Amino acid sequence: MRERWAAGEWHTGRMRNFVLVAFVEPVAEGQVFPRTQWPLHITLLRFDVDDAVAEQVAALAGPPAETALGAALTVAEDAGFGRNGSVPVSLVRPQPDLQALHGQLAAAVESAGGRILTPAHTRSGYRPHISHLHGRRLRPGDTLVLDRVALVDMAPDGDRTVRRILQLWSLPETGATRR
Repeated sequence: MRERWAAGEWHTGRMRNFVLVAFVEPVAEGQVFPRTQWPLHITLLRFDVDDAVAEQVAALAGPPAETALGAALTVAEDAGFGRNGSVPVSLVRPQPDLQALHGQLAAAVESAGGRILTPAHTRSGYRPHISHLHGRRLRPGDTLVLDRVALVDMAPDGDRTVRRILQLWSLPETGATRR
């Protein structure tokens, strides 16, 4: 990771938007994808941070992310988020490891001087969910293992049309397990 930072890939000296997510579909560190083609994921935390300290956020996020890996998650009922409930999602049943990860990531971002973008949906207001994307979704009762957590740049090189996975913490045998 240090080489990317030293090469200036993440440095521009201004506040930028990042997100920490738990991917449900296979991904790779460094992967770039269009903003309209996200792999299925659980959003853990959206935040702005001066990119000069984004590496610090990654370092602080690593230990709690690695601790949470392997947690068993279960998909709950469908719901509608966003304005007028227009965004279809699958809720994730409350799970202590996932809630703890979310809280630890929020604390890490704040300690690095970051700004959490959705404070009403953070900590006690956090409702983990997986958005339905282009016909891809999970069903109530599906189970999966939290096996990959990532830090994603929401506008790499200033390009808001794509996303880049900057850091990926994963179990050795990556592959979401659904039963």
